[in-house]
Amino acid sequence: MKRVIETKDAPAAIGPYSQGVVAGGLLFVSGQIALDPATGEVVGRDDIAAQTERVLSNLAAVLAAAGATLEDVVKTTIFLTDLRDFAVVNEIYGRRFPSAPPARATVQVAGLPRGVRVEIEAIAVV
Repeated sequence: MKRVIETKDAPAAIGPYSQGVVAGGLLFVSGQIALDPATGEVVGRDDIAAQTERVLSNLAAVLAAAGATLEDVVKTTIFLTDLRDFAVVNEIYGRRFPSAPPARATVQVAGLPRGVRVEIEAIAVV
C-alpha cells in the first residue's frame, strides 16, 4: 500500500511524478529544485546559496505534508551542476541537519530541470 503526498507549500510536480510517496514506513521525496511554490519561478537564478535554501525549504514542506521533519530524513542525494558549489551547499545543508545528519551522496550532473544548479531528493522514516 502506498500513499501519495501532495502539498501546495512545495512546487507542483513538473512531470508525471508525485512530490512524495509513503510506503512501508518510509517517505520517498522526489528531487526538489529551487522553485517558488507560489509562482513556479526559479529562485536565485545565479545564487547557489539562495537556491539551496529554497530547495531545503521545499523538501521540508513535502516532509511536513507527510507528518515528518528534516530530523526524520535518513538518506539524501544532492545533485549539483558544478561541484565547485559544494562548499556553499554543504554549509547550508549542515545548518538544516545540525545533529545526526542523514546518509548522503553528492554527484555532479550535466544539467537539471529549469536550469537550476542544485536538486535534493530524500528518504525519511514516517
